[in-house]
Amino acid sequence: MEYTAGVTKAEFKPKAEYKVKAETRKFIKPSYIITALGIGFCAAFTIYGMQKGLFTSQEAMEQFLKPFGIWGPLIFILIQIVQVVIPIIPGGVSCLGGVLLFGPLWGFVYNYLGICIGSACAFQISRRLGMKAVEKAADGQKYGKYLKWMENGTFDKWFALAIFFPAAPDDLLCFLAGVTSMSFRKFLLIILLGKPLSIAAYSLGLQLLFTQVLQLIR
Repeated sequence: MEYTAGVTKAEFKPKAEYKVKAETRKFIKPSYIITALGIGFCAAFTIYGMQKGLFTSQEAMEQFLKPFGIWGPLIFILIQIVQVVIPIIPGGVSCLGGVLLFGPLWGFVYNYLGICIGSACAFQISRRLGMKAVEKAADGQKYGKYLKWMENGTFDKWFALAIFFPAAPDDLLCFLAGVTSMSFRKFLLIILLGKPLSIAAYSLGLQLLFTQVLQLIR
């Protein structure tokens, strides 16, 4: 497969078993802090929601969202876009938040819109910045096996399969796709067709788990 964004084949062989370069590690601590703050906010909101009955009463949730009007969904979609590019909170947690806040149908729709737009942004960022964007997105993760997909020309196939399954590191793969010869049109088609299954699995699966936990607490 050809490499784009000014990337040479040699750049796909990072040192120390494909770990991020030393200069990239200075970005890890701030990202951990942001993630911790995001998770802390989610935990605080969960406690607040349980006290106010937001997760057990549709009427209570509607009253909570009413003052925000149209800004509620727009802010949530923006959060989803940002969390794809910058890991503010884990994607599964934000998907669950969408379902709890807006219900299964609209929660899925807002999750889908935000994640698809965010994925497109990740692709375009790495297409312009090259491997530097990938290394920052990796944030300490090993990604050697994904680079091998590029080297043997099978990245497009494995990328499409991975996007359909919720366990794959979708955000990192979107950044990696940007430094391959994959067209944006092909990338977008894979995202639009593949994301519904993984988003539904995250949203509904975590909602079921969350409901069970609430029942145990009560």
